[in-house]
This record gives sequence, structure tokens and C-alpha cells, in this order.
Amino acid sequence: MDGTKRNDVKIGATVMIVQKQDQRSGKLTEGIVKRILTNSADHHHGIKVMLESGIVGRVKEIK
Repeated sequence: MDGTKRNDVKIGATVMIVQKQDQRSGKLTEGIVKRILTNSADHHHGIKVMLESGIVGRVKEIK
């Protein structure tokens, strides 16, 4: 499942995100969602979240 719809992204879910500095390379970072930062219902690049580690990025895949 991709992370473009806010309803699909849940706090506590394990996700793969792309950080701002990794957008060109496409490097993904795995983590657990702590906060959902995107207010709109969907976003074509992925919902922006903060992981429990403090890393912020856009969800590319929900595990």
C-alpha cells in the first residue's frame, strides 16, 4: 500500500519513508509513525510523517 492517502497512515504503523535529502536517490528509511504532519486527505508525493526516531519524511510504503 502506498502512503498517498491520510486515512491509510496510522500512528504506530511501520512505514517506509523518503527523507527530503534522499528524494533524488530514492533511499527509503523504515520506522514507526509517531505523528502525521500532513493535514490534507491525500498528497501525491506521500503523507508527511514524523517517526518515533524524530526523522521526518513522506510515506512511500506501508508495511
